[in-house]
Amino acid sequence: QVQLVESGGGLVQAGGSLRLSCAASGRILSDYSYGMGWFRQAPGKEREFMATINWSGSDTYYADTVKGRFTISRDNVKNTVYLQMNNLKPDDTAVYYCAAGAYSRNPTNYPYWGQGTQVTVSS
Repeated sequence: QVQLVESGGGLVQAGGSLRLSCAASGRILSDYSYGMGWFRQAPGKEREFMATINWSGSDTYYADTVKGRFTISRDNVKNTVYLQMNNLKPDDTAVYYCAAGAYSRNPTNYPYWGQGTQVTVSS
């Protein structure tokens, strides 16, 4: 089993930045070749793919809506995945979730999920 805990969410003005962290425990990420992903869900909307990274960090893939603004990275020594979010917009307001177990934009491919962290962007 893998346990995931997100942190770093909060309230920020449009144009600002936040860095989300996702700490994994229970299994060492690199030992099991886990890909990781970030998703978000706004009220009344479906869960939306943001970014994914392979187990070594050598490959990443982003949703078009965040490409060039968000950066996913990972530190397998610290068992942590990050999402650097720059130039935030009010439409980025959502609960952000990290997920483990796949390198995919499809949320159904991920067996492990964190509890989410709220990001609110004011205009």
